[in-house]
Amino acid sequence: MNSSIGKRLEQYTIKKPQEVLLVTVNIGEEQDKIAVFKGFSSSLMRPTAFDPDVSVFPENAIIVAIDRIASPYNPESPRYIQQGISWETMETLLLELGV
Repeated sequence: MNSSIGKRLEQYTIKKPQEVLLVTVNIGEEQDKIAVFKGFSSSLMRPTAFDPDVSVFPENAIIVAIDRIASPYNPESPRYIQQGISWETMETLLLELGV
């Protein structure tokens, strides 16, 4: 996966600050969940670098699904806008916003 995909998802959340993206990715044999909100990404299962310029999305990450969740995000009771979005569907939303 190209790290610019992570940057595009971050740009999406800057333009849509009322949304949190919960991205499920496969990194090699492991699965990770990454929250993207207001231009920042953070892994929910692995350590995240303190430097925001270090992408949480490694080059070998493969997007499995993306959930759009209304902000503020409450992991015990998420308010889903859309669940299980494919990368192709998300890319259409990104293009509509110009990111």
